[in-house]
Amino acid sequence: MEEMLKTLPQHTCSWSKGKITFYKYQNYWTSQQLVVGEHLAQQTFKAEPTGIFLCSSPKTGTTWVKSLAFAIVTRQKFDVSTTPLLTKNVHECVPILERELDIIEENHKNSSLPLVATHLPYPSLPESVIASNCKIVYVYRNIKDVIVSHYHFLRKALNLTCEDAPFEEAFEEFCQGISGYGPYWDHIIGYWKASLERPDRILFLKYEDLKKDPTSNAKKLAEFMGYPFSAEEEKAGVIEKITTLCSFENMSNLEVNKTGSIRVGGLENKHYFRKAEDGDWRTYFTNEMKEKIDKLIDEKLNGTGLILK
Repeated sequence: MEEMLKTLPQHTCSWSKGKITFYKYQNYWTSQQLVVGEHLAQQTFKAEPTGIFLCSSPKTGTTWVKSLAFAIVTRQKFDVSTTPLLTKNVHECVPILERELDIIEENHKNSSLPLVATHLPYPSLPESVIASNCKIVYVYRNIKDVIVSHYHFLRKALNLTCEDAPFEEAFEEFCQGISGYGPYWDHIIGYWKASLERPDRILFLKYEDLKKDPTSNAKKLAEFMGYPFSAEEEKAGVIEKITTLCSFENMSNLEVNKTGSIRVGGLENKHYFRKAEDGDWRTYFTNEMKEKIDKLIDEKLNGTGLILK
């Protein structure tokens, strides 16, 4: 593995004060630690036909969709007053493929939980994920808000101030496709093309649509995953109870998400809950930045019908 790492292109992010070095692995950028985990998953992971993969590029709504999916899938075992989401960060409830392969394999043996999360691009998923015909949920978000969220998430993880880590430099690198699991547009297009070929197995969710109508989208998510809400549950307001439980306002104010850190990587739980606002990018973007990213996305997504602006 060490020999392979030596052959990979590297890039140290200028805005991170030398604290972030990405490796280009299978045509996307990732960290040294994740290269090892991704390679291991690709070589050894055996997906179950009943598996449900929650896929996303970082900072696009991952935490929210994982919370909703977990609450929906486990609602026969837990209600909103007993769910583990009240005492554990959701990233410890739903393991991530490229970092927690051992936990996922343990779940396969001892648990009925079908959920697995990953940030891997579609072409880099383990072959068994595609071959097993399991279901994939993909969430995506306005690229401008993703850039801002991605920047703050990494900056806080590195304990850097905004003055020490210029946003303008982070923006330029993102536009060059230098970001975790990036380029972002390639990540989306990979899953979008797959969804056209396998529409019954891949569900696309847009973060902004979830914000506008969480109830309808939670119902759609439940039906797709094979855990539809019954008429009795709908009448009893179960969908609304789950969406309220998983809302940013509720989750960010839980004690578990204000203190402590996740088991893998040690990142503080609070860093997963910043603002969850649409349009926060306007605070950071100049007119020139907006024009540049809009032009770039128009070029990259031409013909897809996807809207990221």
